[in-house]
Amino acid sequence: MKNINIEEFKKKSNLEIIETLMKMNNGYITSKDLDNYGIHRMYLNIMWKKGIIEKVGNGIYIDSIKIEDSYYVFSLSMPNTIYSHMTALYFHRLSIKAPNDRYDITVKKTYNSKHLKNHEVFYVSNDIYELGLIEVKTPMGNKVRAYDIERCICDIIRSKNRMDSELVKHSIREYIKRKDKDIARLSNYADKLGIKDEVMNYIEVFYE
Repeated sequence: MKNINIEEFKKKSNLEIIETLMKMNNGYITSKDLDNYGIHRMYLNIMWKKGIIEKVGNGIYIDSIKIEDSYYVFSLSMPNTIYSHMTALYFHRLSIKAPNDRYDITVKKTYNSKHLKNHEVFYVSNDIYELGLIEVKTPMGNKVRAYDIERCICDIIRSKNRMDSELVKHSIREYIKRKDKDIARLSNYADKLGIKDEVMNYIEVFYE
């Protein structure tokens, strides 16, 4: 959500302000957004009862004419998670398998939530948690936190025993074909993750 000078909205009603914020955020609004602008959360309930918005998560609402983006809603409801491995590679168009309702996500070792039990969770130390962290667009165009391509390639090799070997091979082959690949960055990440030799061996095998 972009920051807005609330002075610009002094002449608008609270409902108009909310609708403006929704337009800026692809149809989404959260309770936290209203808190940031000093608007009472009861307005969300009013809009919901009128059928203007639909509730898609705890404190998360969407314009009733919009189609829900489950990837985006999950990221809003679980802000301490990062899309990783095959799920992130799907966003990068490097995986042939759509994640469906089970996502590959990475969190800090100290993080725990009952809402993670239905997903493939990878726990990492704080020093590598944000390594390669970027924002990517979901298939519906909403921005979510995920790892970049090179971090994902390192991760699927690092976690290969938990991955489908054919999917791993496919993603590496497709990565090699990418014009925007960065082997130097890949090597740097692999070194920081302690798997440089293994990663570079994989790349050498699949490099044509």
